[in-house]
Amino acid sequence: MNKELLVKDDLENIYNKKAKDNSIKKEIGINEEIVRRISKEKGEPDWALDIRLKALDLFYKLEYPTWGPDLSYLDISKIATYVKPNSKMNDSWEEVPDEIKDVFDALGIPESERESMSGVGAQFDSEMIYHNISEELKDKGVIYVNFDDAMKNYPDLVKKYFSKAVPLSDHKFIALHYALFSGGSFVYVPKGVKLDKPLQSYFRLNSKGSGQFEHTLIVLEEGSSIEFIEGCSAPGYNELNLHAGCVELFINDNASLKFSTIENWSRNMMNLNTKKAIVSKNAKIEWITGSFGSKVSMLYPMSILNGENAKCEFTGISFAGKGQNLDTGVKIVHNAKNTSSLVNSKSISKDGGICTFRSNILIKENALKSKVLMNCESLMMDNKSKSDTIPVCNILNDDVMFSHEAKIGKISDEAIFYLMSRGISEKDAKSLIVRGFAEPIAKSFPVEYAVEMNRLIDLELEGSIG
Repeated sequence: MNKELLVKDDLENIYNKKAKDNSIKKEIGINEEIVRRISKEKGEPDWALDIRLKALDLFYKLEYPTWGPDLSYLDISKIATYVKPNSKMNDSWEEVPDEIKDVFDALGIPESERESMSGVGAQFDSEMIYHNISEELKDKGVIYVNFDDAMKNYPDLVKKYFSKAVPLSDHKFIALHYALFSGGSFVYVPKGVKLDKPLQSYFRLNSKGSGQFEHTLIVLEEGSSIEFIEGCSAPGYNELNLHAGCVELFINDNASLKFSTIENWSRNMMNLNTKKAIVSKNAKIEWITGSFGSKVSMLYPMSILNGENAKCEFTGISFAGKGQNLDTGVKIVHNAKNTSSLVNSKSISKDGGICTFRSNILIKENALKSKVLMNCESLMMDNKSKSDTIPVCNILNDDVMFSHEAKIGKISDEAIFYLMSRGISEKDAKSLIVRGFAEPIAKSFPVEYAVEMNRLIDLELEGSIG
C-alpha cells in the first residue's frame, strides 16, 4: 500500500484556506500526564477525569482493527493530541480573532446562522471558539452549548448520558477519544419542542500534524423534533492528521432527529469517527452523510431501535480519488416489534480510489414484523478504482421483511458518446453523469449542504476528468 500523504490538487479553494498557527498550548502524543493536564486545563469534575483515565488504560489494551484499511502507520506519539487556539469561547462573532474568523467567514459561518439556522457552534482545532443560540429557543428551554460549558453548567444531565450510547470499550479509537475528548456540542430539547430551523456545529482542524476529538451529545425528550447539521473540513498538509470524534444521540418516545453531515477532510487526514443513536418507541433517526476527502475513513453510524415502531433512515454518499480508502457503512439493531430501517447508499471512485460499503444488520428474536430495505450503488470511473459492498445480516426470527440490492458498474461509454454527439465535451459529459448519479442523495441534504456537496463533487472532478 502506498503510504504517501496526498494533498488535494487545486489548493485554491475555500476548504484549503489556512490560518496561521496561533495555538497557545500543544500536547504531543498521549500518556497519563497529558490526559491529566487536559482535564485540569478545562477545570473538569473528578468523574470526567476518571472516564479519561479508564479510557487511556483501554486504549493501551485494545488492538488496532485488522479487517479494514491499513492503520499501522498511524503513530499517536507524533500527533498533537490537544491544540488550544489563542481564542476564548465567544457568543459574539465580532470577538473571534480575525485570522480564525476569516477562515470561517470563507466557509459561510456564521452567515448560515443569520440566514437559516437556530444556532451555530464553531470549533477550531481542539476548542469551540464560538457558540450561539436564538433567544426564542432559550425561552423554550432548549440547551445548545459547547461541551465544556455543558459539563460545568448541566453536570447531572451530561453525566446521565455521556458515554452511555458509545461505551469506552467499543474499539481502540473510541477509547482514544474518551481519553482526549475536547470541544463539541451539547443539545437538550425539552418534551414537545419542535425546532423549525436547524442547529449547526462546524469543526475545523487547522493545525498540521494534529488530532481532533470533539464530542457531540444530543438528547431529545418525548415528542420533540430537531434537525442538526454537522460540517467538517481541514486544509491540506504533508503531515498526518487524525480525527476521532464521537456522536451520541438519545431519541426518546415519539421524537425525531435528522442528523446531516458533510465531511471534507484533507487528503492527509485519518478519519476514524464513531456515531450511535438510541431510538425509543415511535421515534425516528435520519442519517444523511457525505464523505469527501481524507486519506482513510472508517465510519459506520449505528442505530439501536429499542422501542416499538422505531425507525431508522440512512442516506449516504462517498467519493474516493487517488490515494483514498473510504470504508463507510451503517450498523442497525432491531430490538423491538415493528421496527423499520431504510438504507440508501452511493459511492463514486476514480483514479484508483477505494470505496467500501459495510452494513451490519441485526434483527433480534423479539423484533417481530420488522422491515429492512437496503439499496447500494457504486460508480467506478476507470479501471484502476475499486468498489466493494460487504453486507452482514443476522436475522433471528422468521417474521420479518428484508430486501437488499447492490449495483456496481463503470461509467457508461455509450452515455459519454451520446452526450458528446450533442456537442458536450467529454469532461462535461462525465461531470453530468456523476451529478445525475449523486442527485438523489443531494436532494436529501438541507439546501445549503446540497449546494456544498455539488461544489465538493466539482472539486473532486476538476483536473482529473477528460
